[in-house]
Amino acid sequence: MLVGVLALQGDFREHISALAECGVEAIPVKRLAEVEAIDALVLPGGESTTIAKLARTFGLFDRISERIHAGLPTYGSCAGMILLADRIEDAAAGQESFGGLDITVRRNAFGRQVDSFESDLNMSGITAPAIRAVFIRAPWVESLGPSVEVLASVEFNGELHPVAVRQGNLLATSFHPEITGDNRVHRYFIESVCQAVIS
Repeated sequence: MLVGVLALQGDFREHISALAECGVEAIPVKRLAEVEAIDALVLPGGESTTIAKLARTFGLFDRISERIHAGLPTYGSCAGMILLADRIEDAAAGQESFGGLDITVRRNAFGRQVDSFESDLNMSGITAPAIRAVFIRAPWVESLGPSVEVLASVEFNGELHPVAVRQGNLLATSFHPEITGDNRVHRYFIESVCQAVIS
């Protein structure tokens, strides 16, 4: 299995390292030929608007969206969650997403960079101990469709907000597991999400 990590902007190198530690071949995706070659895709954290604009500039946007909607196993973290969402609250003017995931996501839901925080989360499908989740200008899921499963939520100002969701072959987290050295979310993506589609 060949996993691509969209490498136009953001922390794609960390995702490639995490996937390699999980024993799979991972490559940076910057060209159309690489979009066609991969069996699964990771959309990294970064600036969701910038990533989408660069995907347009390099002629990748439509094909990535087509492949996601056609069933390509895809995992998005932070900005990647926004890029997978069908609907975006507080979107920048003209902001686009690849879509496919039946959620409404709120950008910068927890606040600005200075409001970044860490939290221990229990995530369905991943065994104890809890995951140390790092939230950096993170989104949360505002609403979701009936086929979307909530895997983890975090409490903020007295309310629970979904921060990890799955819809079939699509997985998204508000947080950044690629920067903690804990690769269990990546293993879940490879062993549960991808294998369910590829096998």
